[in-house]
Parts: sequence; C-alpha cells; structure tokens
Amino acid sequence: MKSIAADKQNLDALMARLGTAARRASRRLAFMEVCGTHTTSAFRCGLQSVLPENVRLISGPGCPVCVTSQADIDELIGLASKQAVVLCTYGDMLRVPGRSGSLEKIRSQGGRIEVVYSSLDAVALAQREPAHQVVFAAVGFETTAPSTAAAVYQARESGVKNFSVLASHKRIIPAMRALLADRENFKVDGFLCPGHVSVVIGSNAYLPIVRDYSVSCVIGGFEPTLLLSALTCLCELAVENKAALVNQYPQAVTPEGNRHAQSLLMGAFEPADARWRGMGAIPESGYNLRTEFAKYDARIRFGLITPEEREPKGCLCGQVISGKVEPPTCSLFGRACTPVNPIGPCMVSSEGTCAAWFKYKGRLSPYSETPLQETAV
Repeated sequence: MKSIAADKQNLDALMARLGTAARRASRRLAFMEVCGTHTTSAFRCGLQSVLPENVRLISGPGCPVCVTSQADIDELIGLASKQAVVLCTYGDMLRVPGRSGSLEKIRSQGGRIEVVYSSLDAVALAQREPAHQVVFAAVGFETTAPSTAAAVYQARESGVKNFSVLASHKRIIPAMRALLADRENFKVDGFLCPGHVSVVIGSNAYLPIVRDYSVSCVIGGFEPTLLLSALTCLCELAVENKAALVNQYPQAVTPEGNRHAQSLLMGAFEPADARWRGMGAIPESGYNLRTEFAKYDARIRFGLITPEEREPKGCLCGQVISGKVEPPTCSLFGRACTPVNPIGPCMVSSEGTCAAWFKYKGRLSPYSETPLQETAV
C-alpha cells in the first residue's frame, strides 16, 4: 500500500508541476513521442485525458510495422508467395495488407509462414530443414536490429546455407531529422524519446538533434509516472525557451548506450538509405548487410525487384506517423478500417496509433468528448 500511495503522491506532484508550467505557456504546446510503446502506454493509462488543454502529445514514426513502406510490404508478400520459401516473421506483420493480400492470406492458402519470437528461431528452423530456404523478415529499429545481426553471425558460424534476411530495419535519428527539416509544416516543442531504442543507441545520440534544431529531447520510460515525468520536463523546458537533452530513464539508458549491441549491429550492417511509409526515402535511415554478409541478403539471393510504392487508397497512415493528422481525420478510420478489417498498418500493429486510438478511445479525439462510435474493440 505504501508504494501505491507513493505513486499517487508522485503523480499528484507531477500534475501540479505540469499545470504550473502549462499556465505559463503563451501558446499551445505540442510534443511528439517516437516510440510505439509510448503510444500504447499513453493511451492505456489515459494520459491525454489529464493533460492541460494547451498541452498535446502527438504520435510520430515510432511503430516499426507502421513505418515499413508499402513497397517493402509488397516485396515481402511477393517473396512469401514463392513455394520454396519458408518465411519467418514477428506476429504483427501477419495482417498488414499489401496489394496482393497479406502474409496471413498466403498462409491460409498453404504458404509457409512461421511466426517467431526471435531471429535465432529462424536460424534454428533453417538448420532443422536444410531442404527449404528460410527467410527472416527483419523489421524494427535499433532495438531489434542487433538480434538480426546476431542471427546472421550465428548462420555463418554454423555453416547454415539456407538462411537469409529481408531487412527493413530503421534508424530513429535520421527520421527525426527528416521531420525537423520541414520546420514550416512540422512544429513540435520537443520529443519524448524512446526508452528501448535509447538503451541501445544511448542518450548522447540525441545531442545533434538538440544542437542543430534547438529542440528538446527527453528520454522517458513507460509507466504512468515515468511518462508524466518526461512530459513535465518537456513542458518546463518549452516555457523557459530552453532546448536540452534530459535522460529521465537513467535506470535503463546510459549516455553511451549498449556498446556490445552497437558493435554487433555495425559488424553485420552498415547505414543505408531506406524507404519510410509516408516519408519517402530518407538518407542513411536504414541498414543494409555488409558486403561480407551479402550471401545472407534475401534481396540478392532471390534477385528481388522492389515494387512501386503505392499506399492503400484513402489510407492516411503515412500522415498519421508523421504527426500531420490524427487518426479520425482519415475517412476510413473506424468505418472501413477497423482492427477486424484493417486497411493500413497503423490499425494492425499492437503499437499502431490508429489501433491504440480505436481500442482505448473510440472517439474523434482524445481531447474531445464527441464519440465516433458506441463501442471500441
């Protein structure tokens, strides 16, 4: 009971600080989180409903499934359609629609799609079934990219010849830079930086963002107190017209990050231009396997040709993850596009903004009491 009382005391104190800072603001303040776990955590604990009226939290490109370009999704689905391929993927990728269906549809038609919990599971499957080509669909930010690198190392050390990776990994700092480059249309007062990614890349990775764009970066955890603490810090910095890097998650994030994970990642991969949904190609925002690991690159092994980038008609996922619109702005949201019948990845992924909005709010805006529908799934 003491811990519950202490938590309430901390929350009350933070709310008081946040309210004081918000009253000092001469304009409406907007902060962007670039982490899918922050997105769902904020909705789950009802954070938006307790924020001051002039303080908003906007979801950015933090969901790894959502930022994967439609061309990459179509490329993945096309590869999975090949009879000789066993495709290993994380569960969130199954129902993401492509132009010719989804991985779930291919599996229902007899295709071999295996849901794995680790990239090493895919290597183990390749070892057990040497007659099949096993491909791991590698998505995610710097959090999961080192494990993909570990799988490639494992395959090489074990002499596995029937394993390859279709990599669509992303780097968060170039994406933040791409957003900030359009300062006329992109206006935020600070970033709530991801906890998990920051564990790997370290807090110092955000220093160039603060220096080059005069925008605060505050790293936060995922529990209500940690989220509110990070937002309060962002608000206080904004009203003081200060740009700073603050690590509000020191129990997990260090300035230099996880050096072992970084070494593993950069040993197998090198930065490369990458396609992002709704954001186009961003220089050095992804990873390609290094030349010495080229034989594990599924694009090279299968001679894949990247399809044309073409998002689902009417879907605004690209604008949602860029902070340009809120999910209810999309005419498909909650109507043609639902968790049962998703049209875009933001309604599919467990970290998707549309899915979180639909599940926890089911209304036009977390800042509005006007309902979109009677019930939310």
